[in-house]
Amino acid sequence: MGEKVKLFNPRTQVWPEHFYWTEDGLQIVGKTPTGRATVKALHLSDDADALEVRSYWVLAGWHPPED
Repeated sequence: MGEKVKLFNPRTQVWPEHFYWTEDGLQIVGKTPTGRATVKALHLSDDADALEVRSYWVLAGWHPPED
């Protein structure tokens, strides 16, 4: 069993310290144990519907965010 870590809290933590977007802008990758646990627990990079929607956002030039 893996180590227990807290999930990302956007009120107290900074997004770029824990995550980055893949080059194609479709998936979120966790940089830290907290980031990786959050991506896995919330299915941020393996939800087919979210990936499809993001692909349209990328085509429209709305995604990924610049900061």
